Order: sequence, then structure tokens, then C-alpha cells
Amino acid sequence: MLILSGPAGAGKTTIVKKLLCDAPVSLEMSVSATTRPPRPNEIDGQDYYFLSREEFERRKSHGDFIEWAEVHRSGHLYGTLRTEIERIQGSLKWVLLEIDVEGALNVMEIYPGALSVFLETPSMAEYERRLRCRGTEAEEVIQRRLRTAREELQYSARYKYRVVNDDLGCAVDTIRRLLASREAELHAQ
Repeated sequence: MLILSGPAGAGKTTIVKKLLCDAPVSLEMSVSATTRPPRPNEIDGQDYYFLSREEFERRKSHGDFIEWAEVHRSGHLYGTLRTEIERIQGSLKWVLLEIDVEGALNVMEIYPGALSVFLETPSMAEYERRLRCRGTEAEEVIQRRLRTAREELQYSARYKYRVVNDDLGCAVDTIRRLLASREAELHAQ
């Protein structure tokens, strides 16, 4: 299992796309569940499992999630379904979890052998620049995400690896090398 997390603007989505196209291991993205409504062009079961709040709460109470949280204080719940992890592992692939820090810390407790990577930028100013360059969020959302980033950075030492995404190619290559090394260790056991 590869757990990848870090603040908004760290480049997680871009790195995930590159890893899924060219990783040294067979890697499959875990599809998260959420209570937020689908955005245009999002497909249920591919981008997210879109659940009503009631269905999410019901599944949560039955222990169906290995982790869940309200992300970015948005009022929407996100979580990783146990069945999704089992499905991917059953196909003998690496599970790729791109999740927030709170969820990652919970998953690391359940799967202590997971390869955990905290992705960051060289500075808070760079986070802010990237968020503003997106041009998709209001000022209050940007400020909230920057506060969240500061909080999340405090947990970076809990990850096995920290990767600074100041050069996309280098960051992707670093994670590829980590995957290849971990795969070799697993085969040697």
C-alpha cells in the first residue's frame, strides 16, 4: 500500500496521474467515498463513490470504512471503504491511497507496513501561489486551506518519507524509487 498525502497545492493529483501511468509496481488508485455531490463529468465508482449522508453514516456505523473524516471543514465526509482495499489487494496490486493527513494517520495504524509519503512544497508561500494559480477557490477557501496546510505540516514526521515537490520529475522519480525498493524488500522476504 502506498499512502500519499500532503496539503492542498502540493501536487498530489499530478503525481498520482504520473505514477498510475508509469510505476515500477502494479498500482491501482483506491476510489474514496464522499457525501459531496458529484461535479460535472465525475462518475460514480470511478472518481468517487457518491453516498448520501445517511448511507455514509450507516456504513460508518457498520465499520465499513478503514478511515473517514470531514475534509477541509467543508461539511462533506470522505472515507476509504474496506471493500475497496480488499478488492485491489485481491487482484495482487498495490493500493494507492491519496488521502488527507487525518485519514492517513488512521490507515498507518491499521497498515503499519504501508509505504507512507508526505508530499510538500518548499515553502508556505509556494502553497499559496499554487492555490491562487488554480483560480478555482474563493479567498476564504484559500485561507482555510492554508490554515489546514500549516496544521498538516505538523504531522509530516509521522510518515516514513517526505518528498518536496519543487521539481515534478524529481518528486515522481523519488516515489518510483521508493516503490521499487519496497517491492524488492517484499520479494526478498
